[in-house]
Amino acid sequence: MSQCVSVIGSSSPLRMSLTTPNYPSSFLMRRRLSPIYLVEQQLMGLVKERWIEMWETLKNVSLHSEFQFPSNKEDVVNMLWRQPAAPNSFPPSGNSGPLTSKASILALFCFVLTVSALFHRSAHRSDILLPHCLSGSLLPWLDLNYQYRQRSRSEMPLRLEIKRKLAQRSERVKSVDLHPTEPWILASLYSGTVCIWNYQTQTMVKSFEVTELPVRSAKFIPRKQWVVAGADDMFIRVYNYNTMDKIKVFEAHNDYIRCVAAHPTLPYVLSSSDDMLIKLWDWEKGWVCTQVFEGHSHYVMQVTFNPKDTNTFASASLDHTIKIWNLGSPDPNFTLEAHQKGVNCVDYFTGGDKPYLITGSDDSTAKVWDYQTKSCIQTLEGHTNNVSAVCFHPDLPIIITCSEDCTVRIWHSTTYRLENTLNYGLERVWAIGYMNGSRRVVIGYDEGTIMVKLGRGVPVASMDNSGKIIWAKHNEIQTVNIKSVGADFEVTDGERLPLAVKELGTCDLYPQTLKHNPNGRFVVVCGDGEYIIYTALAWRNRSYGSALEFAWSSDGEYAVRESTSMIKIFTKNFQEKRSVRPSFSAERIYGGTLLAMCSNDFTCFYDWSECRLIRRIDVTVKNLYWADSGDLVAIASDTSVYILKYNRDIVSSHLDSGRSVDEQGVEDAFELLHEVNERVRTGIWVGDCFIYNNSAWRLNYCVGGEVTTMFHLDRPMYLLGYLANQSRVYLIDKEFNVVGYTLLLSLIEYKTLVMRGDLERANAVLPSIPKEHHNSVARFLESRGMIEDALEVATDPDYRFDLAVQLGKLEIAKEIAIEVQGESKWKQLGELAMSTGKLGMAEECMMHAMDLSGLLLLYSSLGDAEGISELASLAKEQGKNNVAFLCLFMLGKLEECLQLLVESNRIPEAALMARSYLPSKVSEMVAIWRNDLKKVNPKAAESLADPEEYPNLFDDWQVALSVESRVAETRVVYPPAKDYVNYSDRSNVPLVEAFRNMQIEDEQEPMENGDTIYEAAEENGEEKSLEEGSQEEAVVVDVDSIDGAILVNGSEEEWGMNKEGTPSA
Repeated sequence: MSQCVSVIGSSSPLRMSLTTPNYPSSFLMRRRLSPIYLVEQQLMGLVKERWIEMWETLKNVSLHSEFQFPSNKEDVVNMLWRQPAAPNSFPPSGNSGPLTSKASILALFCFVLTVSALFHRSAHRSDILLPHCLSGSLLPWLDLNYQYRQRSRSEMPLRLEIKRKLAQRSERVKSVDLHPTEPWILASLYSGTVCIWNYQTQTMVKSFEVTELPVRSAKFIPRKQWVVAGADDMFIRVYNYNTMDKIKVFEAHNDYIRCVAAHPTLPYVLSSSDDMLIKLWDWEKGWVCTQVFEGHSHYVMQVTFNPKDTNTFASASLDHTIKIWNLGSPDPNFTLEAHQKGVNCVDYFTGGDKPYLITGSDDSTAKVWDYQTKSCIQTLEGHTNNVSAVCFHPDLPIIITCSEDCTVRIWHSTTYRLENTLNYGLERVWAIGYMNGSRRVVIGYDEGTIMVKLGRGVPVASMDNSGKIIWAKHNEIQTVNIKSVGADFEVTDGERLPLAVKELGTCDLYPQTLKHNPNGRFVVVCGDGEYIIYTALAWRNRSYGSALEFAWSSDGEYAVRESTSMIKIFTKNFQEKRSVRPSFSAERIYGGTLLAMCSNDFTCFYDWSECRLIRRIDVTVKNLYWADSGDLVAIASDTSVYILKYNRDIVSSHLDSGRSVDEQGVEDAFELLHEVNERVRTGIWVGDCFIYNNSAWRLNYCVGGEVTTMFHLDRPMYLLGYLANQSRVYLIDKEFNVVGYTLLLSLIEYKTLVMRGDLERANAVLPSIPKEHHNSVARFLESRGMIEDALEVATDPDYRFDLAVQLGKLEIAKEIAIEVQGESKWKQLGELAMSTGKLGMAEECMMHAMDLSGLLLLYSSLGDAEGISELASLAKEQGKNNVAFLCLFMLGKLEECLQLLVESNRIPEAALMARSYLPSKVSEMVAIWRNDLKKVNPKAAESLADPEEYPNLFDDWQVALSVESRVAETRVVYPPAKDYVNYSDRSNVPLVEAFRNMQIEDEQEPMENGDTIYEAAEENGEEKSLEEGSQEEAVVVDVDSIDGAILVNGSEEEWGMNKEGTPSA
C-alpha cells in the first residue's frame, strides 16, 4: 500500500512516499498490537491534529532523562524518520539516516499513540517501549511489539487436552459424520457397507449393506431420521436409520459419486462426482434433480455449504481450483486457482469474524483463503503426502488437516502454528467429521475409525460477588447480570434464567480460563501461553505477560507459571515482586490464602509474602478451593475431596520464632477434618459450607463432613458462585445457560454453628430458617447424634414418627400415627409396644393396623378367649381364613372349623380333620368330598371309603368315637394362660391309645363278685359320682401347639403314660 501524505514541518509541507511494511495479515488483524485499521480510516485528519497537539505538549515536558526534546518541529520530524541500523534487532536500537522506502505514516501514528498511551497508562509496557522510540528509532516499535508477541506465542502451545474416546478397526473408511443428538458415528466403508457406531458403548448399533462397491460419502439428515449415501455404482441411497428401511434409490451421476452434502435447513442434497458435475436434489419433490452445476474440468472431490450463507457453497476439484457457487445460478460466482495439484477438500470457517475457507491438495499443503478478497492468507506446510481432509473447528481456534502420510495435524487458526500431530497407526487418513457445539472429532483411516475429544469442554466463565457474569465465546467476551432478571419473573430451581447478553469486547488470545480477582474489579484471561488482565467493567487491559497458568491470591496479588521451573509473583499494582524456581517440576498452581505449587505426586503450599514453604501434602491435586475466611481448604483428587483446616496462628508463631522449616514444612499447619469419597467437578465455599457437583452430576453441599444432595442435575453444569442476598447458587452449562438453585444462608449458618458446638447461637438462628427446610435441619441433627433435637425440629410426620420410634417415645409416635393413619406405622408401633410390654397399646395399634396375626399372638399369649372369639369373626370378615381357623380351633369349636374348611373349598382337609378330631362327622365330610371330586375324577371319587360303610378299614374307629364323646363337653372349658406349664407335658398324649388302655385295664379289674368297676359303682350308688368326676376332668386346648393337640386333665399314669411320655405297659 503506497500513499502520499503531508507532514507538518517548520516552513513548508514535507511530501514523501510512504510504504507500509509487509507484516503478516494475522499481525495486522490484532487491534491491540497494530493500529492499521485506524491508519486506513483516519490517516489524514487524526494524525495531523494529534501531531500538532502532542508536539505542543512535548515541547515543554521531559519524558525521559536521556531524551532532549528538539527545539523546533522540523528537528522532531527528522528524528522521527530515521532508519534503525538493525531493523530486525530485538529490541531495536541505533540511528541512521532519513527513511525513504521504508518510511511510513504508520510510524508517526504509532509515536502519537505511544505517547498518548503513556499519559493514560493503558498501553502494555509503554513505559519500556517509549524510550526506544524517542531515542531515534520509532518504526521498530512496531517490530518490537510484534516480535515480542510472536516469539511468545511460538514458545507457548495452545495446550489442548486430547483424549481418545473411540477406536474401532474396520475396512477402509471413506467418510465419517457425527449425529447431533445421538452418540453415533456414521462411517462409510470402501467395502460398500455403512456402519453406525455408538461411541459411548463402543459398539456397532446399525449396519447397512449398501453395495459391493465403495461408498465414498454418507451423511446424517437428522430432521428426517435419514442416512444418505453415494457410492461408486453411481447411485444415491436413502435409509431410515431407525427402521432400517430403504427410502429411496436413484441413479445420480455417470461416474463415481465423491461427496454428498445436506443443506442445513432446506430439503436439498448436493452431490459431486467424477463426471465433473454437481447436482442439487430436492427430496420434497421426489428426489428430482432441480439444478446442475457445470464448470470443473476434472473430478469434483468435495462440496460444502457456507454456514454463514447457506445459499452458497464451495467445491473442490482435481482441476486445481476451488469454485464458489450460488444455488440460484448454474455458473460459479468466482474461481480460486488454489493449488499446483488437485484439490481434495474444502471447508468454511464458521466464526463470524473471518470470511475464510481452507483447502487441502495433492501438493501436500493446506491453504487458508479469504473468499472476499480472493487472496491466500496462509499456507500450511508439513505434510509429506496428499492432504485428504481439512476442517476449521467450530468451537476451538484450531485447523485440522489429514493426510495420506498417516498423520493428523492440528494448527492454531490465528497464528497458524503447528500445535500437535496425531498418528494412531491406522495407515492413511481419509476423512474427518465434527459438529457444532461439540469438541469431539472423528477421523477415518485405512484400518478403522478414531474419535478424539479436544479440550475439557468447560465453559470459560466467571461470576463476581454482585452477580455479574463474564464469559468467552471464542475470542468474543460477553457479560450478563443476574440482577437484570425482572421482579415479575418467578425464578424456579433449575430453570434457565432469561438474561440479556451484552457484548463487552474481544480478547487478543483464545481464552482457556477466565477468572475475577477477589474484589471483582479485574478479570484475567489466560490462554495461548499468555495472560491478560482486564478491567471488569470497561474491559480495558491493564497488564499481560507469559503464563501457562494464573492464580489470584486472596488479597489481589497474583502468580503466573511461566514453565515447570519458573513461578512469578506480582503485586496488586502489576509489578513483579518475586521469582521462584521450585526444586520440583511445578505442573499446576492454585491461588487463595496460600500459593499452592503442585507436582504429579504432591503439593507444596507457600506464603505469598516471602514464598516460604508452609506445608507439603502428599496428594495428587486436581483442583483446590479456599474458603473466604482462609481457614478451610478443599483439595480435590481423582476419587476424593479432602477438607483441611489451616492453622494460621500455629504457622505464624512458627515462622516468627525463627525456627527452621524442613522440606515437609510446618508440621501442624493443616489439620484433616473430613474426607468425602466423591469426585468433584467444580466447587465453591459459602462460609464453612463446601458446595460442589460430583461425577454423577449431583449438586451437593458438605458441612462438617455431612454431605447433602440438593438437586440432581439433568445435564453437565458448572458452578459459578453464590449470591447471599438471593440465597441461590448459580451454575452454567456448555451452552452458557445460567440456572439457579436455592440454598439458604441461614441454613448453612445454623449447621456451621452446630458443628462448632455453639448450640445457643444455633437455636437463635433456627427461627430464620423457613419451615420447609426444617426437615433438612433435622436430618443434619440426626447425623450428628442429636436425635431429640431433630424430633423437635422435624415437621414431616413420617420422619417425626421414625425419630420417635428411634427414641422409644411411643406416646408421641402414637399421636403421629393417629394423625397420619398409616397401617405400616400402626403395625410398627404395635410390635414395638409388644416388645416393651405395653400390651394395651399393642392391642390398640394392631387393631388400627388390622394386624390379625399379631392379635392372635397377643390374645393366645394372654389366654383371652373372648378376644380370640372376636378375632375369629373379624378374620372371617376380612377373608383371613387361616387366622379364623386357628382362632376357632383354639376355642375348641371344631364343627365351625370344619364348616370354614368346606366354605373355603378345602374339603379334603376337612375330611382329614374330621377323622382326627370329629369322627362322627367323617361320613358327612366324605360325602361332600366325593361329590366334589366327581367333577374332576369320578373314579377317584368312588375309591373314597366311608368309615360307616367300611369300619374294618379304620383302626380303632369305635374307640375314636368314644374318645370324641368323652371329651366333647370339655372343649368349652379354658384354663388360664398361667397354668400352661401344668399342661405342657401332655401335648403329645395319644388319646385313642390311652383311652383303649384304660378300657383294657377296666375290663381286667373285676370285683370280688366278678362285676366290673362301673357295675360295682352302680350298685353302690357311686356311678353318679364317677360320671361327675369324669366331667370335672376338663379338656384344654394347647394354644401354642401347631397341631392343636387336645389335653385331658389327669396324670400320665391315668392315661396310660409313663414319665418318659411313652405308653405304659
